[in-house]
Amino acid sequence: MILRQAEHYLREWHRSRRRKPLVLRGARQVGKSTLVRQLAANNNIALAEINLERHLYLDAVFKTLDLDRIIYELEAVAGQKVTSGEIILFLDEIQGTPHAIQALRYFYEEKPYIPVVAAGSLLEFTLADHHFSMPVGRITYYHLGPLTFKEFLSAVSPDLDKYLADFRLGEEIPTAAHKKLLNRQREYLFVGGMPEAVQVFIDEGSLTEVTAVQRSIADTYQDDFTKYAKQKDLVLLQQVFRYIPRGLGKKVKYSNMAREEPSVRVKNVVELLTNARICHQVYHSHCTGIPLYADINPNAYKLLFMDVGMTNNICGNDWLFFELIDERGLVNEGGLAEQFIGQHLLQPHQAPQLCYWIREG
Repeated sequence: MILRQAEHYLREWHRSRRRKPLVLRGARQVGKSTLVRQLAANNNIALAEINLERHLYLDAVFKTLDLDRIIYELEAVAGQKVTSGEIILFLDEIQGTPHAIQALRYFYEEKPYIPVVAAGSLLEFTLADHHFSMPVGRITYYHLGPLTFKEFLSAVSPDLDKYLADFRLGEEIPTAAHKKLLNRQREYLFVGGMPEAVQVFIDEGSLTEVTAVQRSIADTYQDDFTKYAKQKDLVLLQQVFRYIPRGLGKKVKYSNMAREEPSVRVKNVVELLTNARICHQVYHSHCTGIPLYADINPNAYKLLFMDVGMTNNICGNDWLFFELIDERGLVNEGGLAEQFIGQHLLQPHQAPQLCYWIREG
């Protein structure tokens, strides 16, 4: 079992008297559902889990906004009572029944003692096709990404994780410990933070198996494109999806992504992938004041990919490639270094907002 730092946040959320329904955001396969199940299992909390993609008829029930009827139907599907307040109601794949998003407001207003967690990907696309307001102020968002390096270290080398936790700035790192940490970071850059890839690395110790998992995840993402894109955009989506890892650290130029396509069409595809949390836009800021985001140029930006391990897989970088890079180059140079740092700077309590500065004169 891989421990996530987000579990501490969920535990505090569950204990809070001012708890609101919690919506977990994030790309597919970053571990949203597993996180909720582990929260329940590790804290002896009963869990009523309902995958709404498997019960699409419930959308009509949620649309009524009649909370008593909604709970009656949910209890019938889950086969257990959810109104005691001693059980977490987990609505997974909530984008499958869009009106469930709107109904979260009434859980907060009428049944605040019921702990409700919802998880979903592609919520922006769901909302774009439905005309109702989000329950602003009645729900809490948490943005979950791939495993961080610390979470990876905790899973594969707990002794090093404890060493880092006890380390204080100003202390000298012993050479042996430093070398071990550099080796683990090299592994993390290759394996990345997608939970399935990390679990295979722990279980099998095989980088070949890791590569197979990453390839499967990439294929799944491309299969998912049919869920939120028009047929005419599918080829372009796949083209841009595979370009982003190769363009890390570079200012985006639409002509480099698809030379034959109009810029506005490529821009729309980038926005689709951004909304799906497959990539993140990092805007150029003049950096003349705080907040940095108030001074951005929305037409000048770089892109981060969702995960450094997936980046290497799509770029075709095998383990031999990593073994040949010296330590200084791996840590300080190129797009991989920007990807590694960038995905660790993303904050779970807000939508991605990163900036960079560059002299273009």
